Amino acid sequence: MKLFDGFHRKVNYLRLSVTDRCNLRCRYCMPAAGVSKLGHNDILSYEALQCVSRAAVSLGIEKIRITGGEPLVRKGLLPFLHELSALPGLKELVLTTNGTLLPELATELKAAGVKRVNISLDSLQPDRFRRITRGGDLARVLAGIAAAEAAGIAVKLNMVVMRGINDDEVVDFAAMAHGKALSVRFIEYMPNIQDAGWQAQIVRGQEILERIGKKFSYQELRRGTLCGPSRDYHLEGASGSIGIITPVSNHFCDSCNRIRVTATGLARSCLFSGEAVNLRPVLLGGDVQAVQQVLLDIVKDKVSGHRLDDEKERGPAFCMSSIGG
Repeated sequence: MKLFDGFHRKVNYLRLSVTDRCNLRCRYCMPAAGVSKLGHNDILSYEALQCVSRAAVSLGIEKIRITGGEPLVRKGLLPFLHELSALPGLKELVLTTNGTLLPELATELKAAGVKRVNISLDSLQPDRFRRITRGGDLARVLAGIAAAEAAGIAVKLNMVVMRGINDDEVVDFAAMAHGKALSVRFIEYMPNIQDAGWQAQIVRGQEILERIGKKFSYQELRRGTLCGPSRDYHLEGASGSIGIITPVSNHFCDSCNRIRVTATGLARSCLFSGEAVNLRPVLLGGDVQAVQQVLLDIVKDKVSGHRLDDEKERGPAFCMSSIGG
C-alpha cells in the first residue's frame, strides 16, 4: 500500500519521538530555563510506539526516524530499535541525536539495525559550542562521530546556521564533507520558539551556497525517494556531500513526504501546524487497524504547506524537544 495526501504527495516517512528529555539545552530548541519534564505515564510506552510503527509501515511508511529530545537518554531504547528494524517493509531506520552518548552506544546501535545517525553540531569551536548548547562538550560529540563511523553507521551532520552566532563557520563545515565521507547539512534558523528578532538570525540557503561556492565547486544531486527536505550537492573532489534545508526562504512543502508522532502520542502532518490528533485512545487497546485509520485520516488532511512567513497564520511557538526534532 502507498500513502498519498490530498495534494498527490507520497507519504513514506515517519518521524517518531521517544522522549521529550535532552541532556543539552540548545538555544534554538528550548528556553534557557529548560522545559517541564513529562511524567513516565505521559510518554508512550514502547509497546504503544511499536503499535504506531507497525500501523505506519503496513500503510506504506518505508523510513522511520527516531527523535527526541535526545532519544539515547531513554532507557530500553536498544531492544525497541532492534524490534523496529525487523518490521517487514521498513527500508530505513535512522536516528537523530546530539551525539554526546554515541561513544558508548554506536556499536550497539549498529547491531540494533540503525543505518544512519543525524548528529546536531552547530560549531567546531569548543567555547562557542558550549554557549549554543548551554553546557555541551564538543569533544564528546566529535568522539561520537568517530564512534559511529568506526561502527559502520552513516553520519549526517546538521548545522543550524545563525547570523552573528556561527555563520562564519559555514565553509569550515563544508570542508568536513570534502575530507571525509560525511553528509553536512545546513539548516536555516527556524522560529520554533519565536524569540524576539529571530528574522535577523536567518542566513538564507542561497547565501550559504554562495559562501561555500567561493571555496568549493558543487553540483546538485538527484533526490532519493526516501529523502527528507534537504537539497543535496556533491563537492568536486569530495568524499562526502552537503545539503541545504530552507524552511523559511524556499520551503519544501510541495515535496513533503512526512508525518510525525510525538512522545506523548500526538500525530501531526506538519511540524509548524498547531493541529494534532491524539493517538492515545486508540493505542490503549493495541488495535493496529484503529491506528491505521487515524494515520490515514491525518495523511488525507495534510495541509499544502506551512505559514512561517505569516505571523497570523503560523502555528504557536513550541520547543522542538516537545515535538520531535
